Amino acid sequence: MTSFPAPSGFAPHYSWIGAPTTFNGTNALTGGDSSVENLNQWFTSGDQAYIIVASAMVVVMIPGLGFLYSGLARRKSALTMIWVCMASFSVITFQWYFWGYSLAFSAQGTSGFIGDLNHFGLMNTLGAPSPGSPLIPELLYSFYQMQFCATTAAIVAGAVAERGRVLPFLVFIFCWATIVYCPIACWAWNINGWGFKYGVMDYAGGGPVEIGSGLSALAYSLVLGKRQEKMMANFRPHNVSLIVLGTTFLWFGWLGFNGGSSFGANLRAVQASWNTNLTAMFAAASWTILDWRLARKWSMVGWCSGAISGLVAATPASGYCTAWGSVVLGIVTGVVCNYSTKIKYWIRIDDAMDVFAEHGVAGILGLLANALFGATYIIGLDGVNTGIIKGGWIDHNWRQLYVQIAYICAATGWSFAISWLLAAGINLIPGLHLRASEEAELLGMDDDQLGEFAYDYVEVRRDYLAWQPTTDTPQKEDGIEMPQHERHGIAQQKDMLMGRDPDGSSGGSTGEQHTGIGGDRHAAAYEKTRHEKHG
Repeated sequence: MTSFPAPSGFAPHYSWIGAPTTFNGTNALTGGDSSVENLNQWFTSGDQAYIIVASAMVVVMIPGLGFLYSGLARRKSALTMIWVCMASFSVITFQWYFWGYSLAFSAQGTSGFIGDLNHFGLMNTLGAPSPGSPLIPELLYSFYQMQFCATTAAIVAGAVAERGRVLPFLVFIFCWATIVYCPIACWAWNINGWGFKYGVMDYAGGGPVEIGSGLSALAYSLVLGKRQEKMMANFRPHNVSLIVLGTTFLWFGWLGFNGGSSFGANLRAVQASWNTNLTAMFAAASWTILDWRLARKWSMVGWCSGAISGLVAATPASGYCTAWGSVVLGIVTGVVCNYSTKIKYWIRIDDAMDVFAEHGVAGILGLLANALFGATYIIGLDGVNTGIIKGGWIDHNWRQLYVQIAYICAATGWSFAISWLLAAGINLIPGLHLRASEEAELLGMDDDQLGEFAYDYVEVRRDYLAWQPTTDTPQKEDGIEMPQHERHGIAQQKDMLMGRDPDGSSGGSTGEQHTGIGGDRHAAAYEKTRHEKHG
C-alpha cells in the first residue's frame, strides 16, 4: 500500500497505517460529526480493544506502587504510602482532563517546548487519528497517556515516606504535572516537540516517566530533609510480602505500559513485551547475585528491586532494542542500579524508597541503550514506522548517541531544578509546609495524617498506648505494675508522654506541650467527651 499524507497537525507520513480506511474525516480535529458519521471507520476494533485493556493494566501499577512503598516503609506509615499513591491518581485525572493532555500533546502547539490549550477540557479530542499513532483515535490516546502521567506521579510519591505531609504533596503533584511532566512529554512525543524533531528515541517514557520521577523525587527529598537519625537505626522493610505483591502488580501493568506503546495489536507490541521481561529478569538476577555476594543470603527485596530497575530500563528501550540488546541492558542495569543506591549517602539526600536509583538511573541506561542496540527492523514491526525511523549504532546511526545524551541532560536538569524550586516554593506557603512535626514522625504518618492504620490488630500488642484507657494510674502487665510512659521502648516516645519534647525539654518547638496522657489523641478526645457527658 502506498503512503499518503496525514491531516495537517497530526502524525507525519507513514508507509502503511494498518487501518481499514484512509482518514478522510470532515473535521481534522475531531474526525467529524459523530451524530451523522461513523468515526470508528478509520480504526480496527482489535487495536482499540488492546489499548483500552492496556490502559486498565497501567492503572494497576498505581496501587502496585502503593503496596511496594507500604512494604518498604515502617508499619506505622504503611497505609499513608498507599493513600498518597491513590490520592495522586485523583489529582492527575483532574489535571490531565483540565489541561494536562493539551499541554503535552496538542499538535497545534508549535513552540517545541510545550503544547497549547486547544484541547483544554478534552475539547477537540474525539475520533481523528491520534498525534502519536494513526492506529487509534485521539480520545483513546489521551486516556491511555493519562495513565502514564498518573503512574509517574505515584512513583514520585515515594519521596514523602515517613515524614512528609500529604496535602502539600498533592498541591505539589498538580503543579509538577503541569510544569515538569507535560513539557518533557511534549519534547519527546509531541510531533512538534524539539526532541521528537531532533530524533530522540524514547519509546514509553525514559524522559518524562523515569527521569522525571527519579530526579523529581530526589529534589523533593532534598527539600523535605532526612528522617530522624535515631529512627533510621536498624531500619528494615516491615512487610516483604507487600513488596512482592506490589512488584507483581507493577510487572503486570508494565506489560500494558510498554506493550501498549506500540498503539496497536501488532508485532512491535509483542517484541516490546518480550524485551520487557528479558530486561527485568536479567536485572533481577544480577542484582540478587550482587546482594548474595555481600550477605551470602538470597534477598527477596533485592530480587524485587532488580526486577523493577529492569522494568524501568525497558520502558524507553523495549520498542527499539533487539532481544539480545535487552539481555545486555538487563545485566548492566541490575549492577549499576544496585551500586546507585549508595549515591543518596554520598550526596546526603534521604531518598527513602530509592526512586532515583531505580527509576532515574535505570531510565538513563535505557535511553542510552537505544543509541547502541536500537534496530530499524524492531521499530518497523508496528507496520506504521516501517523504514522511517533508523536504529542506533547497530544500524550505523552514530549520531544517535549524542542525540540521546542531549535529551537525557535536558530531562535531568529540568526535572530536578524545576521540582526543587516548586517544592521549596510550596514549603514557604503558610499551612503547606512539606514536613510533618518531629512528634508526628515518631507517632507515624498513619496516625498523624490519616487517623487510620494498616494494622490495627497488630497495634494492640505493638503499641499499648493506642488502646489503653487514658489514665496516669500504673497498670499491670503480666502481674507487674508499669507506668504508661515505660511501655514504649523508644526514648523519644516516653518523653512525649511525660509532657516533654523528644529532645528532653519541657516545651515544644511550636510552644505547645504534649498532653502527657497515655493513649493516642483520638482515645484522649473520646475519654474527655465521655467524662464531660457523665459528669
